[in-house]
This record gives sequence, C-alpha cells and structure tokens, in this order.
Amino acid sequence: MLEDLHIASIVVSTIRNAPVLMFAAMAGLFAERSGVIDLALEGKILASAFASAAVAYTTQNPWYGVAAGVAVSAVLALLQGYVSITQKGNQLVAGIAINIAMSGLTFVLAQFFYQQGGRTPDLGQARLFDVVLPGTAALENVPFIGWLYGHVIGGHSVLVYLAFLLVPIVHWVVYHSRFGLRLRACGENPHAADAAGVNVEATRYIAMLIAGVLCSFSGAYLAIVQSGFFLRDMSAGAGYLALTALVFGNWRPVYTALGCVMFGFFSAVQIQMEGVDLPGVGRIPGSLIQMIPYVVTVIVLAGLMAKSVAPKAIGKPFVKSR
Repeated sequence: MLEDLHIASIVVSTIRNAPVLMFAAMAGLFAERSGVIDLALEGKILASAFASAAVAYTTQNPWYGVAAGVAVSAVLALLQGYVSITQKGNQLVAGIAINIAMSGLTFVLAQFFYQQGGRTPDLGQARLFDVVLPGTAALENVPFIGWLYGHVIGGHSVLVYLAFLLVPIVHWVVYHSRFGLRLRACGENPHAADAAGVNVEATRYIAMLIAGVLCSFSGAYLAIVQSGFFLRDMSAGAGYLALTALVFGNWRPVYTALGCVMFGFFSAVQIQMEGVDLPGVGRIPGSLIQMIPYVVTVIVLAGLMAKSVAPKAIGKPFVKSR
C-alpha cells in the first residue's frame, strides 16, 4: 500500500543520493562556464570510483582511496582539456570517447586484478562511515527532533556535508571572485576576455582541473560510501543526470543543486516503490520503477531545454585573434 512509502526514509535517501549528482554537476558547471562541454563526467566518475575502491581496499585507508580518485579524474580532465582546448578537437567526441574508454577499462582492470566478474572486493573497514553528531544518543527517543538531528542533520558521511557545503562556495567563486569573472567571460565571449588580458586557454585548463577534482568525489562517494565496492558501470548515468541538472539550473550553482536534489528525491522514491503494491494496480515491475529518474530526465529536458540559456561560447574552440 501507499502507506509503505515512508516519508522519513525518502527524505534521508534523498540527502544521501544527491551528493553523487551534486559533485558531478558542480564539476560540469566549472567546465561549461569556461566554454568546454563536459560530456565526460560519466567516464571520470567511473574511473575515480574504481581508483578509489582499488586503493582503499589495498591500503585499507579510505582517504588514500579518495586521493587516488582525485588524481585519476584530474588526469582525465587534463587529457580532455588537451584535446578540447589545445588541439581544438570536437568536445562532444572527446567526452564520449573518455566515457566509452573508462567503461571498458575499469571493468578490464577490475577483472584482471580481482577476478570477481569486474568488481572489487568489499571494502569492509576501508569505507568512509557516517558521522555521529554529539548528543545523538540522548535525543534518539525524542519525537521528530531525534530523527531530524540524528538522521537528517547528522548520520551522514563527510562527503555528504562537503557536497552541500560546496554549493555556496561555488556560488561565491563563480559570481563574486576574480577567477569567476574570468571564467564566465571565457564562456560567454572569449575574444573579449582575451582582449582584456585574460589567458583564455589557461583559465579553461584551470576550470577543467577543478572539474576533474570535483567529479572525483562523485566516484569516491559511490565506491567507498554508498556501495563499499566498485561494480562495472556503477555510475548508472549519473554523469548525464548531472548534465541535465545543469540545464535545469540554467548553469547556476544553487538551482543546479536543487535539480540534483530533485533527481535524488525521485531515485529515493524509486527505491521505496520496489515491492510495494499500489491500489488497483498491484505490484509494479522493478524495471519500470527503475525508469523513474530517467523519465524525469526526459521530461525536464523537453520542458526546460528551450528556456535554458547556455554560455554563448560553449563547445566552440578558442582561436586567438591575430
């Protein structure tokens, strides 16, 4: 019955689902605000997820895993930047190539090293566990307050808090810092920025590097917080959902984050609906339920794509005027 859809569980699941998209969306925001289409978010998430899981399992230290994910994702971002910025290559093709390559390479490496069908062993104690706030036990039995303090405000991984803290930081950087002004100028009118003395290529490279670092946290979160292992294609389209959130948020940090929370909510509803009998309908097949976030994605794109205003120079290689 519908009563089985627990609102409390949906709220907590929404908070825990959103960071995967928020990190990737903020990464894409930096890249695309500089004028580079970041279609490779999916590949960078997969690569960082595998690196994080593999290193965390080997060292039994989750922070070493996070660092490895950052390094791998940053290298891929710089490679993407080299193709798109220095070589003036097709940005869409470069992004798709990275996605395809990482989808296959992570599986092959996982199979080669662990022989477990393309996944890593369970991380066990090498996972990043939830933070328990002081006083949680004392408030546990207090109606609503105990749940709010212990499960909504507290009870999450450090990366969850970082994801939500990142939103105001990114907003300030993009709209209130000198680098943010240059970033937006490169994405809107790179020739005017160049005439004003801004090094367009260097700014775009910095934006790509920031995007690589931020995107790595999505992969690390998937592997060493949510799942506790790496599994082939475990990102399940999170990179593309993050790009949709960018369109939804009109390339603005706060609205983009709200789009990520919205997708996190529908993912939570999807999980809660599995195995639930709906009145007059019965039990909905799991495959149909799993379509919910992607159906929402199509609806969002169909309804908002025409109204969204992307950076004017996005996807256009910059050729310096002589």
